[in-house]
Amino acid sequence: MNQPREAESNEDFQKRILKKYLRSAREALVWKVENLSEREARWPRVPSGTNLAGLIKHMASVEAGYLGDVVGRPWPTPEELVSLEALEEDPQADFYLTTDETLAGTLDVYRRVWAFTEENIDVLPLDTRGTVPWWSDNTDTTLFRLVVHTLEDLSRHTGHADILREQHDGAIGLSRGNLNLPDHDRREREAYVEKLSTIASRYP
Repeated sequence: MNQPREAESNEDFQKRILKKYLRSAREALVWKVENLSEREARWPRVPSGTNLAGLIKHMASVEAGYLGDVVGRPWPTPEELVSLEALEEDPQADFYLTTDETLAGTLDVYRRVWAFTEENIDVLPLDTRGTVPWWSDNTDTTLFRLVVHTLEDLSRHTGHADILREQHDGAIGLSRGNLNLPDHDRREREAYVEKLSTIASRYP
């Protein structure tokens, strides 16, 4: 006889939703480097130097830091990530791959960070306290806020990746299974851009 399913607690529900959105944004970010060469993934595509591989490296360190170190469960192999000391020497150190690193290796680290931080979310209460030494205000915080902060950072950089990839080869879309855009062919997209350009040109 089947046993009745235990009701999900409110905290477990919150964790499930938070992890769902983290997973969706992570997968979208990783999708943006699919089928790219080392050169293409590393190439700086805007004057700030932002590049697709660097965004993934950055988020691996961000997620392991906020959802690991800050809540007392540090990443077990810190040499794989960018340390605070390295950032003091080079503030951009987590935004590009060195010649000793590879895109495949960076993706592997990032995926292992996902599993690590999700385990931390599972075992720690959302009101677990943490102190963020690099925050200038309200450094005493909770795991819940840290997850939301990480999700905000991740979503922002996934948006960057959307634009960088489109600049490279025109690839667009929210995810593999849901482009979340009208199903226009090239001619229709060009007409849409022309329409927007015509409207914009009316203004000084």
